Parts: sequence; structure tokens; C-alpha cells
Amino acid sequence: MALLSLKELYNGYDTHFAVAAFNVHNLEYAQGVMMAAEAENAPVILMVGAGMSKYCGLGWMAAVCKYAAEDTHLPVVLHLDHAKDLELIVRAIQAGFTSVMFDGSHLPYEENVAQTRRVVEIAHAAAVSVEGELGAIAGVEDDLQVSKDLLTDPAQAEAFVRETGVDALAVSIGNRHGLYQQPADLDFQRLAAIKGRVEVPLVLHGGSDIPDAHVRRAVALGIWKYNVATDLKIAFTNALRARLGETDSCEPPATLGAAREAVKELARKKMQLLGCSGQGGRWKAPAQNREVLR
Repeated sequence: MALLSLKELYNGYDTHFAVAAFNVHNLEYAQGVMMAAEAENAPVILMVGAGMSKYCGLGWMAAVCKYAAEDTHLPVVLHLDHAKDLELIVRAIQAGFTSVMFDGSHLPYEENVAQTRRVVEIAHAAAVSVEGELGAIAGVEDDLQVSKDLLTDPAQAEAFVRETGVDALAVSIGNRHGLYQQPADLDFQRLAAIKGRVEVPLVLHGGSDIPDAHVRRAVALGIWKYNVATDLKIAFTNALRARLGETDSCEPPATLGAAREAVKELARKKMQLLGCSGQGGRWKAPAQNREVLR
């Protein structure tokens, strides 16, 4: 199946669950996630972080992910995560990304609206979906440190979606990037209020290190795209360290193979938790064609 936009993926389902969105950084990450999706028969969103793109390269990862989508019957989206500048977004669209996130959460509200709206105009002209962000999400995203923690205001979220035309909205409800220094304390009342005002899919960033019960409740209250990065990196790195301590082999299957398997197993658990397992074959192409985004 060819890559889908985020909006096409969302519009192809008539039941609610959350789709797992995984940051992938190289071939093994992408393969591990796709092996999980095949095992779980689940739709999946492959993400490349704006910061990490300096390491892995937009074109390299676009080629890997486009092949992954073409090699499966499952719905797959290729998403640029946390881009803060228009030039990178344009390069991602040219490389074949079908969804982009413009993160203007660090900007004053009016400037966030204006810049996000400009991204929407450019992306929709290429039939690419746009995720915006309102409210700042604390923690570390790739090599970027965010210390400000500003929760999303429900009324402002409604206005932001209306004024920008975004296809999805990342919200701040106490979630944070990376590992939680204290137990996760998500504001579910705020999430329910946002869902009551916003019709586009809601996105939870910082999906690692959150208790399963909290995850299920967030999904039940409206989270549709659930981002996972740190948990995947920990699984990959721990498995690789352990394998290197067990073998003198320099062959990739003997070393990186274990890390890829760890990514697969972690991704499978997340898919099961989010309720997207078994949903891969239930996606139906929306009645509208890709022009609907334009």
C-alpha cells in the first residue's frame, strides 16, 4: 500500500482507538516497528524527528519508510515530528513525507497561528497533513530541551484549530518528553474538555513511561495518535548492550538483530495497549480522494 496522509488514515476508520506513532532512526528501528505492525495487524505511523533528521537524513528515512509501506497491506503514514522551521518542512514534503508537524508552541499565540496556517497552506497543496501544537510539552525531544510546561487551554484549542486548519492537534495535559522524573500526572478533565471542543484527532506526545491505566484512559477520552520515542530507544539500546556483552561476532544479524527484535516486541505491546492491534485490515479508503486536503 502506498503511504497515506494522517487525515486519510483517520478518515478510513469509523471506530475509535489510538494509532501508535513511533520515532524511527535507522533501518533496524523501521524494520522492528513494521515487523510489529505485521504481527499485530495494526496501522502504524513512522516518525522522523526534526532533530534526529540531521543524523539519519530525511531522504534516507523517506526511502526506507516508503518501501516499508509499499511492502505491506497495512496503512502506514510517514510523519515529520517537531519541525520548527518551514525550510525543513518543505524538504520533508519534497522527500515524500505524507504528514508534518509544525511545532509553534514556543511562539506567542498569534504568531503560532500565523505560521501554522502558512504550513497548512503549503502542505495541503501537496496533499500532506499537518499536526499543530498548542501548549508546551516539557522534557527532551531528540536533542532539544523544553523546560516550559504550559497546559493547553480548551477554548484556545478550539480557536486554534479553526484559525489554522490543522488536521491534528498535539496537546499538553501534563505529558512530557523522555522519562518522567515523578509519576505521570495527566489532566484528564482538561483532555475531556479539549475533546469536547475540537473535532480533529488529538495527539499525545511524551507517550513513554506512562502507566498503562493512564494510557487507556487517555485513549478513551479522545487521544488518537500516541507518540512513542524514549521507550523504543531504551529497548533498542539495552538489547544491543546485552548482545554485545554476549558475543564476539561483528555480524549485524548477531548484534543489531537483537536490538531490532527488542523494538518489535516493545512496539507490539504498545499497539496492544492502544487498541490498534487487529485494525490494519479494517481501514477503508475515504470516499473523498486526496484533493480533500487542498
